[in-house]
Formats: sequence, C-alpha cells, structure tokens
Amino acid sequence: MERKLIKDTIAAIATAPGRGGIGVVRVSGSALAAFAECLSGRKPQARLAAVATFKSADGHAIDQGIQLYFPAPHSFTGEDVLELQGHGGPVVMQLLLQRCVELGARLAEPGEFSRRAYLNDKLDLAQAEAVADLIEASTAAAARSALRSLSGEFSREVQVLLNGLIELRMLVEATLDFPDEEIDVRDTDAVQRMARLVAAVAGLRDRARQGSLLRNGLHVVIAGQPNVGKSSLLNRLAGVDRAIVTDIAGTTRDVLRETIQIEGIPLHIVDTAGLRVANDEVERIGIERTWKEIERADLVLQVVDATQGITEADDEITSRLPAKVPRVVVENKTDLAGKSSACFEVAGARHVLLSAKSGDGVDLLRSELLRVAGWHEHGEDVVLARQRHLDALAEVADRLDAAGKKLTEIEFCAEELRLAQAALSRITGEFLADDLLGEIFSRFCIGK
Repeated sequence: MERKLIKDTIAAIATAPGRGGIGVVRVSGSALAAFAECLSGRKPQARLAAVATFKSADGHAIDQGIQLYFPAPHSFTGEDVLELQGHGGPVVMQLLLQRCVELGARLAEPGEFSRRAYLNDKLDLAQAEAVADLIEASTAAAARSALRSLSGEFSREVQVLLNGLIELRMLVEATLDFPDEEIDVRDTDAVQRMARLVAAVAGLRDRARQGSLLRNGLHVVIAGQPNVGKSSLLNRLAGVDRAIVTDIAGTTRDVLRETIQIEGIPLHIVDTAGLRVANDEVERIGIERTWKEIERADLVLQVVDATQGITEADDEITSRLPAKVPRVVVENKTDLAGKSSACFEVAGARHVLLSAKSGDGVDLLRSELLRVAGWHEHGEDVVLARQRHLDALAEVADRLDAAGKKLTEIEFCAEELRLAQAALSRITGEFLADDLLGEIFSRFCIGK
C-alpha cells in the first residue's frame, strides 16, 4: 500500500480528561521550532526539556511548564513533535490547546498521531495497534504482551513467515517458467517448506488466540432460578460484596457487572435477575435483560441448588439457553447438601459442585472457566492479537491448506500462495485498504 504523507499540523491534549498534577498537549507537523518560539518566546533546543511560559496572543501567560521539541525524523510521528507539559487542569489545558490552534494547528482526530507514525514508517500497523492495546490493557499480562508487540516482536514473527512464504512462492513459480522441463514440484523441497510454514502458522495462531483472550477477556453470565446463590457466587469470585445477598427471592432486579482476573485473563462476570415468572413489572424488565445478556455471553454459569438437585424449573431454563453458548452447571450450597466439591461431566454438560458461602470448590470453577476459555500457559510469548489478526492468520492457514492440495496443479498452487502472502501482509499493513485503515485508527484515543 502506498502511504500518503500528511503535511498539516495537528494538536491534542494527550493526557486523560479531568484534573491532574500534569497535563500534556502534543503537537505534530513541520517547522515547529518557529511554532514553539511564538508560543513561549524562546527557540527550543532539540530533545532538551526547558522551563517555558506559554503565552496567549496578547502576551499574557497561560501557564508555566516544560517544553520539549523533537525535530523530524527522530520523533514518535516522524515529523516535528512538540510536547507542552503544563498543570493538569482542564481549563488550562483547553486554553493551551486553543492557543496552538490559533498558531495554525488543527485538532487531531482519534489515533492520528499513531496513524502518522505508521504513514511515516516509524511503526508498522501491528505496532501502532499495540500502542492502543497497551493503553487499554486491563491486566498486567495483557500490558506485557502489548509492550512486546510495540517493540516489534509480533511483526518480526510475521516477517519470518512472509520470508518463508516468498521463498516457497519463488520455488513453485520457478516451475512455471520452465514448462518444457516437466519439473514436479513434489520432487523439490517445496513439500517440506510447506509443512514447516503450516506448523509455524498454526503455532502463531494458537498464541494469537491466547492473546485475544488477554485482550478481550470472557463475557460470563451467571443465570438460574431465584435464591440459588447467583449473587453469592459473584461476590465470591470478585472477592468483595458486590451484590446484595438476602433470603428474599428476586432480590437482584437488574444485571450487575464485575471484572475479575484469573491467571491474567479478564473475566467480565454478569450477575442477573432470577429466571421465573415475574411478579411485577420491574422484575419482568430485569428478566428480559437477563435473557439479552445470555444471548451475547461467551459462557453461561447455570447455578442450581445442590440441596434440591436439578429441578423441572432448571430443565426449563436449560431448554431456553442458546445452543451456541457454552454452559457450565454450578451446583451451589454443597455445605447445606452435605456434598463435597467436585467437577465432572453429565450428558455432555460440565458440572461443578461448590459452596459460594464457604468458598469450597470455587478454585475448581476457576479452573473450569480457563478450560472453557481455551487458555493454556504460554509463558511470555503470547501475542495480544486483534480479531483482524486472527482472521488474517485463519485465511493464511486455509490458503496454505488449499495450496498443499494443489501441488500437482502448479498454477492454482501458486495463486493460493500469492493470496496467503497478501493475507499475511495485512497484519503489518503492507497491503491494506485506506477505508479499513481509517476504521482501525478511529478507535484510538485522541492524543495517540
């Protein structure tokens, strides 16, 4: 893809909204040394933090802070970059940003600084996305994975695959250039190269799926009849009394959300209203919301009362659960039923016996949540992948599979390999449509 460079100057507040000890306004463009001199009355020195007074058009002081100047191409965006560090009050930051606009900058769009870094070859697309992932990381494991991608680790692995794919294409297409020789590609080392590529792509896909879990987590809905201990289970998993627990059926009228971590995986737990025939309008609305949450769940924890076993009402709830959503049956209140904690399978459904009140068996449930999520320990080589990365790797795997089946039909094999290379190149942004590029960066925060 031809990268279209942009020449105008942009500015944005780069720190989070609200009050803070320090706030930063970031500017990127060309000829920013003169821009900085107009703003502070002093010519900036490259990469030297200097105390400066930022002034309005009439010469009055807006704020006093630190001025940093990074001349092109040695900056984040590859352009001249100016960072203005002032006091972190919203009014002060807005006044400073307004002054930058008066001096010729325009307000930056979401992700525009990172987009310029990509367009100026300072980052590839996977690295640029890692910037946003690092900011949004909800666990320490996700942050470490994002930082590795930002340093180029993921991109280097993709490039190794690309190099191997290009070499394989050269080998296959060489047979097309010498049709009279009747070279059988299966007599070359193409088969072995293909096998190595397939294995490497499979390994990267597996680690990328694990990284997707780190990035997005799992949406888990706790559902069941009233008074089976759904809210107690939420509180036990969260480690705090997040939900009100009483002996009164129907206490929970609306969905309650809590995010927890298990081995670095964020689990977004949703406690819901008990499923039964509603007694009033408020409860009816709560039950409707419960079913909506279940429809979009990655996993349903169907809680039942271990003192009563699986009842007809539980079976009725089971019959209404979406077939596409995995289900784990949690038999709660083992302390009252005189049962021990356990995990087993019945008629294709996983059951976990536990006591949310005492905590006995809850570790079994945590392990089961990781199993359903498909998590397995990878150490520090997990790739914090986005859905588009997973889609691209899936296409590469499919194209390689198709190419392997067409080794005797060289033209078709060569075309499948070409399409596999194009799909792999989309990850780093080597081949990507402009409209998709805009969609990707529009999801970044302003100032990044």
